[in-house]
Amino acid sequence: MGSDSDQILDNSQIPQVKKPALERRLTLPLLTLYGLGVTVGAGIYVLVGATAAKAGFYAPISFLLAALVVAFTGFTYSELSTRFPVSAGEVAYVRNGLNSKTLALLVGLMVVTSGVVSSATISIGAAEYLSHFITLAPEILIIIIILVLGLVAAWGILQSVMLAAIFTVIEIGGLFFVIYYGFSIKPDLLADIGRLIPPLEMGAWGGIVSAGLLAFFAFVGFEDIANVAEEVKNPRKNMPRAIIFTLIAATALYLAVVSVVILIVPMDRLSQSVAPLALVFENASDTTKGAFNIIAVIATINGVLIQMIMASRVLYGLAKQGRLPKQLAIINKKTHTPIIATAIVVAIILVLALFLPIAQLAQMTSQIVLVVFMLVNLSLIGLNYSGSHQKKKYLKCHYGCPC
Repeated sequence: MGSDSDQILDNSQIPQVKKPALERRLTLPLLTLYGLGVTVGAGIYVLVGATAAKAGFYAPISFLLAALVVAFTGFTYSELSTRFPVSAGEVAYVRNGLNSKTLALLVGLMVVTSGVVSSATISIGAAEYLSHFITLAPEILIIIIILVLGLVAAWGILQSVMLAAIFTVIEIGGLFFVIYYGFSIKPDLLADIGRLIPPLEMGAWGGIVSAGLLAFFAFVGFEDIANVAEEVKNPRKNMPRAIIFTLIAATALYLAVVSVVILIVPMDRLSQSVAPLALVFENASDTTKGAFNIIAVIATINGVLIQMIMASRVLYGLAKQGRLPKQLAIINKKTHTPIIATAIVVAIILVLALFLPIAQLAQMTSQIVLVVFMLVNLSLIGLNYSGSHQKKKYLKCHYGCPC
């Protein structure tokens, strides 16, 4: 009989069970397309009219102002994404940078709220675009869109990065379609570009700044890149690049599209529309109008669904961590989705979309995201002040290695 030491297996001889993990499949082009898909999504399809109502012909400057504000936070996300290349980025940033679980929970809830309010905002525009195909009251269309998408989210969605990239290409193609058609009906469009430059008067800039908060909504989404960090190849290199490329491409597209729409569509009609880009094609053939409206419906509905799923999954994640009631973490055995969390998200979206105007909803989203951005920026300052010890400790404890 051998000694006790002979019966003890060396750890190297014990088969190691590898825990399942997310696969790193996202390359820089796919990650940038994902960022553009979430950012461009649907905001630009529904907000041009609301910004024009406040800034008039100077709405493009409002979008440029919003882009400059977002750029600073974009650089912050770029830096933090290299320090903490993990999912649920904002929660990790705040928890470590500000050393507060309470603030981290608050940020998680604000991310959920921004997703819910954003879905409500976009669903109003989706209903307007869909009304070109289905003759029903706007309220009925809103209810149908939200409930159907809620069922889809609850049932489960088989989604791939390539499919998301295809939808993104369609959405961006719709914006290029607007630019192309605008120049086709008014070839001398560039001759009027001077009308978009505001004078150095307080009255004009007051409207520009006010509209800038609405325009800020159109840039919301680039930060979602941080939530797929664990599925990105070479995240320390590709995450910052994707964030910056996304913001540059979105800004260029927005300035071009808004300028064309402002110079083509009468201001009195544009400022009242929740489907402003469709007005560009008002005198086009039925085929052209139909093609653009299909693109707009895809863009807006996709935007609602993405935010709906994101919000329900964050609620689920917070409940699973014990931060919210455990019922929100219940997964249905048949659908493998968080049914209760999804139902709550759908109900809130429905109420907001039916009872609040689109401009107020967009402004609410912008204000919430601004607070999240402020906390994320403060987190970077906190991390720089305290050094890199917290980062190394967090990654070692929670992810096994410093990535």
